[in-house]
Amino acid sequence: MQLRNKQDFWSGVMFVAVGVGFALVATEYSMGTAARMGPGYFPFWLGVCLALLGAVVGLTALSPKAEETEVEKFDWKIVFVVIGSVALSGSVLDFLGVYISVFLLVFLSSMASHIFNWKVAALNGIFIVLFVWVAFIKGLGLIFPLWPSFLGN
Repeated sequence: MQLRNKQDFWSGVMFVAVGVGFALVATEYSMGTAARMGPGYFPFWLGVCLALLGAVVGLTALSPKAEETEVEKFDWKIVFVVIGSVALSGSVLDFLGVYISVFLLVFLSSMASHIFNWKVAALNGIFIVLFVWVAFIKGLGLIFPLWPSFLGN
């Protein structure tokens, strides 16, 4: 067996590691049954499915039919931009509200792309804000501060 597709192999290893990690942490919660799920049931089975998917992806990278690829140099700037935008969005949620913080999250994290376009990022941000409003505010009825606190909601 020869490792032909290194990109798929390492992404499969990552999926297996994250899936096993989630499944192990979920065992600390009560599982329940399929009919009466406990708080650990869904994350456990989601972790198991993710680990199985990762194993399939990783093993197909060893196939002789797999496309040969190499893993590119890891770009730490992208990691810091994405994690920083998530951290910033989470920290300003109460002050700026859902609409502005979600838009900031999408716009700033899209700056991690090598082909960043501010118009596309802005349209994508507006679309995601509308999706959050429909899915979480109207659909699920979650209560979040919608607008900045200094506007008085």
